[in-house]
Amino acid sequence: MRQALVLAAVLFFGVPVARAQAPAPAAAQAPVALESVTPTAASARVEPESVHIGEPFVYQVTLTHPKEQRYELVAPKGEDSSVELLQQTRQRQDGPNDATTSFGLRFSAFELGSVALPDLTFDVATPDGPRRFVLKGKSVEVGSTLPPDANGQGAELFDYQPPQELPIRSWTLLYALAVALAVGLLAWMLVRWWLKRSKREKVIPVLPLDVRVRQSLDALKREDLPGRGLVKDFYVRLSEIVRGYLGERYDFEALECTSFELMTHLRKIPTPGLPEDALMRFISESDLVKYARADAAPEICAQSLAFGYDLLAKTYVVPPPPPTPDASGPRVQ
Repeated sequence: MRQALVLAAVLFFGVPVARAQAPAPAAAQAPVALESVTPTAASARVEPESVHIGEPFVYQVTLTHPKEQRYELVAPKGEDSSVELLQQTRQRQDGPNDATTSFGLRFSAFELGSVALPDLTFDVATPDGPRRFVLKGKSVEVGSTLPPDANGQGAELFDYQPPQELPIRSWTLLYALAVALAVGLLAWMLVRWWLKRSKREKVIPVLPLDVRVRQSLDALKREDLPGRGLVKDFYVRLSEIVRGYLGERYDFEALECTSFELMTHLRKIPTPGLPEDALMRFISESDLVKYARADAAPEICAQSLAFGYDLLAKTYVVPPPPPTPDASGPRVQ
């Protein structure tokens, strides 16, 4: 009997327990890298080349490229804490055979010595699809604002100091905060009481999307901005109407997208009936008038306005009516 017990214990503790191996996680799909493209000519300069710490300076970049290409600057992510991007501008000028796009970036430097500016990445829209161009960053000399003999006069720079505790010499601030808290609580209670007693306001139903867009187009047509010489204002208004419709129709922030981002997003989602070629022409004409100060004849403006009506007619789908309760069910006597 004792030998049987020993044999059972050996079999129980000696057999290894099989462990279920968790399936290895699938490798994350690497993002598709865009093909690179090089402009016809590229130049960059820093104005001025030597600045004081914290003083703003301009990084001017000029790109010459074919007219059918469009360069959009990808905003630097700000990983380098030695410089800070304050402002950026973009201008485009079309010539007979090519176009020139200029970017002005306003930086401030917060590190002494030779500070390297970040590399600039550009998203390029070409007839063959999206491409990418990376411009190597230049450097700027950053000097101190103190005179050379600052250390001898006791005006040297000091590093950041951690927060320090200060003794509170009076209770006045605490009393004031308590009174403000009591007044706020009383006001909140009065507002709740008033809302309970007041009547409910009637909710004005929101008009359907196609009705609102058509009303906006009709109002823009009645103003006749091109006939009054306000071509740029006309395209700004029309572009907002078209982008606002596309964003609400396909559920994305179209007003915050660049032209390249707008077309890229629309190509990723189902858009039955969307006139993509006509939309591309409208976006190009609108950008030329708004950003390149190009002019457009009244006939071109009328065609652009007609495109807004045509886009609405080809892409808007009337939503299905809400389900109604079944009237054939049993009735309560």
